[in-house]
Amino acid sequence: MRAYRMIHWQEPPVLDEVKVPEPGPGQVRIKVAGNGLCQSDLHMPHIPAAMEELMGWKMPFTLGHEVGGWVDRWGPGVTGLVEGQAVAIVSTRSCGACLECDAGADNACDSNHVGRGYGMDGGIADYLLLENDRPIIPLAGLDPKLAGPFTDAGTTSYHGVTRVKERLGRGRTALVIGAGGLGGFAIQYLKILTRARIIAVEIDAKKRERALDLGADVCLDGAMEDLAGEIRKLTEGRGADAVLDFVGNDATIATSIAALAKLGGYILIGAGEGRLDMPLMSALASKSAWVTSFIGGTISDTREVLALADQGMLRNDVEFFGIEEAPKAMEALEAGRLVGRAVIVP
Repeated sequence: MRAYRMIHWQEPPVLDEVKVPEPGPGQVRIKVAGNGLCQSDLHMPHIPAAMEELMGWKMPFTLGHEVGGWVDRWGPGVTGLVEGQAVAIVSTRSCGACLECDAGADNACDSNHVGRGYGMDGGIADYLLLENDRPIIPLAGLDPKLAGPFTDAGTTSYHGVTRVKERLGRGRTALVIGAGGLGGFAIQYLKILTRARIIAVEIDAKKRERALDLGADVCLDGAMEDLAGEIRKLTEGRGADAVLDFVGNDATIATSIAALAKLGGYILIGAGEGRLDMPLMSALASKSAWVTSFIGGTISDTREVLALADQGMLRNDVEFFGIEEAPKAMEALEAGRLVGRAVIVP
């Protein structure tokens, strides 16, 4: 079968021919309908070889962690599945037995250090072999070719919104920094789950237009001077009650903290490797504000997101690429030419 794989550390992935995997005891094989691309896929060719020992990643491996498809075959011990059933695959990997998983925080499970497309085979291939049926979520009506982006981009942003939604009643303001794939989903969830005014920030003009179409009340140019000051003007000096930062560089972190209202909450989601360079007491404690972060969403989050998608409540703008066009899709993502999400179709 065809698979888009990392073969060597710090080299570009290549389209390779590998054997179709056969499921062993407890395992399930998925025929892939589509796999969404993510910014983290772009980072893979730049990761140092030290990751193998540090995180337990093994070369070679197939990229891709936003997977939708059909149940194809399973090994002994697996029950309750139907051949040909349309499914989505939870993006994050979890054990189901640790304290974090027991608490429903499976996105914090240590098993997630190695996952599909992260040191083990992922979904940019004709078939995906799952080690168990834990990440499988049946689809009620959603085309599995469209399901992949909901499992990571859609679920990660949903997890962020659910962390702040209780703070966002009438008269409150939510600030979304970065209105691309994840930010676009966040705007929709804020519209569905809260009564807050939504201010989005985005440097790309087309994405600003899309943010307004998705439900943002205002979308500011991220390149403008004194962005935090403009946000305070729009909120009559109060600031934002919740900030969801899908960029995470030095500038967006500084803007987010400066724009926070009293008792506000800031969630760092974007992997921009930014730093907070300011006195924490004056920046946060004086406002009784809080800061948090996380990686991905939970199985429960993914189920709730897919339920919304199955009901037609979410807009999912995608551009399809054949598996042989995977390098082209990666280049388009890196160049910022995609307004929504790229989906690789085998």
